[in-house]
Amino acid sequence: MKLKDTFITYSSDDDYIMVAARGFSGMMRGNKTVAFIIEQLKKPTTPEQIVDELAAHFEAPRPTIEKDVADILAQLRSIGAIEE
Repeated sequence: MKLKDTFITYSSDDDYIMVAARGFSGMMRGNKTVAFIIEQLKKPTTPEQIVDELAAHFEAPRPTIEKDVADILAQLRSIGAIEE
């Protein structure tokens, strides 16, 4: 899976913003975890690889990371931001 190229990302301090160039009309704003996941999606990856990368960079229990990744991916899928 991969982030569709119709979405543009921008980061500033603790904010991470993603907007659609076409299709979805809106904006998604997130924290460092969301930003990390979206950055991982800029290249082909899997949910398991994203969990592994997050676990290597952040100190959190693996079940928490897995849930966060699943929740964020579900949100991104709901707005059509991911190519499967």
